[in-house]
Amino acid sequence: MRQSQLFMPTLRVSPSEAEAASHQLMLRAGLIRQLAAGIYTYLPPGRRVLRKLEAIIREEMDKAGCQEVFMPAMQPADLWRQSGRYEKYGPELVRLKDRHEREFALGPTHEEVITDLVRGELSSYRQLPLTLYQIQTKFRDEKRPRYGLLRGREFMMKDAYSFDADWEGLDRSYQRMYEAYHRIFTRCGLNFRPVEADAGTIGGEGGTHEFMALADIGEDTIAACDHCQYAANLEKAGYRLAGDTPNAEGSSSHPEPEKLHTPKVRKIDELVQALGIPADQILKTLLFLADGKPVAVIVRGDHEVNEIKLAGLLQADQLELADQATTEKLTGAAVGFAGPIGLSIPILADYSAAAVISAVAGANDHWKHVRPGIHFEIAQLGDLRNAVSGDGCPNCADGHLRMFRGIEVGQVFKLGTKYSEGMQANYLDASGSEKPVIMGCYGIGISRVMSAVVEQHHDEEGILWPREIAPYQVHVVPVSAKDEKQMKAAEELYAKLASAGLEVLLDDREERPGVKFKDSDLIGIPVRIVVGRQAAEGIVELKYRSEKAAIQAEIQEAVTLVKDFYRS
Repeated sequence: MRQSQLFMPTLRVSPSEAEAASHQLMLRAGLIRQLAAGIYTYLPPGRRVLRKLEAIIREEMDKAGCQEVFMPAMQPADLWRQSGRYEKYGPELVRLKDRHEREFALGPTHEEVITDLVRGELSSYRQLPLTLYQIQTKFRDEKRPRYGLLRGREFMMKDAYSFDADWEGLDRSYQRMYEAYHRIFTRCGLNFRPVEADAGTIGGEGGTHEFMALADIGEDTIAACDHCQYAANLEKAGYRLAGDTPNAEGSSSHPEPEKLHTPKVRKIDELVQALGIPADQILKTLLFLADGKPVAVIVRGDHEVNEIKLAGLLQADQLELADQATTEKLTGAAVGFAGPIGLSIPILADYSAAAVISAVAGANDHWKHVRPGIHFEIAQLGDLRNAVSGDGCPNCADGHLRMFRGIEVGQVFKLGTKYSEGMQANYLDASGSEKPVIMGCYGIGISRVMSAVVEQHHDEEGILWPREIAPYQVHVVPVSAKDEKQMKAAEELYAKLASAGLEVLLDDREERPGVKFKDSDLIGIPVRIVVGRQAAEGIVELKYRSEKAAIQAEIQEAVTLVKDFYRS
């Protein structure tokens, strides 16, 4: 491709609305342009990267025994009602009506559509196992689209769905996809880690793993063990219970609760400063409405309630923090002074909070010498908090958790019969009995992968594309397009590289050398060959984008070096 003809408008300065490095660089390098918040056009170089990502995914999906389909983006609302997700999914579901007032949704995912397809075509165990996948545009009405392609309202996604006769079959399908995801993200050049996760709105009856690209800009927190391979999203991460056991001693040898005078102290850090005690000796009480019913949750002052774990323990579909009016009505205390003593609603306590021997807690003011389970009744114990750095690993006896930030680029789910039972997707087994198919689903955010790669692979000058997904493989840059000898050597080099099957971008623009070199670094093609003053002697300068030093080589030698680079 000749750069003079390539539609790739580069920018010298980062647009003000771009916060993440990947967003800035993709705009500056002419890969994408914003149409509306969270909605982007892919320009030719960006589309080339996207197609290469799609090619890797297709190759690995086919290798794993999957078959490609293509399903409609516009989905009847009735299907979502059959699965029970139409109301539960919330405002992120883009809803619309056609001219006949029939309700539809633009698909954020395709569990309902694929289940409808399979229930109409699959009848016997002999047709199982089956895994179907597609690559398609998805839609989610994000409240706060941000970071470019990392959180958009329209995005490219690969979603796959497996169908098995039994749970053992699902385990095999899940493992095949889990291994395929490892190969995909490795080939994309990502530094990633699979972590245990919550199933969210997709749901299911089995396990789920998220694949996280490690990056400081990531919106997800990952807890990972420093001793074993345990890793989990913060929503899911547990902690070792050693030492976190409830109070069992009697109260006879312990002082009774004593009221403290703290009229203006509400926050934990204010209590720490006013009383001179550590936050782990303070009990924090929060009131929630679980499916409309009030509950109190107790955690230590240095911990935060994990609402995903809380909702799971309560088996609640809807969970919300009680507002000030509700808190005052239920406790008789203002927010910041509510406590567990004397509460008439169920009290749930985190294991760590229940283990505190003598605590400060609210109760229409603040009290000291409060003992969980003795001075107030605990209706239910559980792991109800976010894990923190330094917690013991729940998977091994010697490790401790460390926290990292990550970008979710893929997730695999064991759905079980969540959709097949609700939508009557059944098959006949060998004995002629009707049974629901056992399902799994597997997603990759392709456009998000593209952005995550840039987030991980860049320097102060621009992008450093991994070789398998770069928009072009070689960038040939003659210093002066007006110099006949340089252009003749550049054209010779361009032809030799192209005939060797390499994707070449020739910068034939009549631009200053500084502009060409800056654009070359910004675009980030893995290999650059500069044709300069020694062109008449057949000598060029070869530089790998990831290295600082350049090497001198004859034209044919440069071609061989590039071919060897991509063969390796």
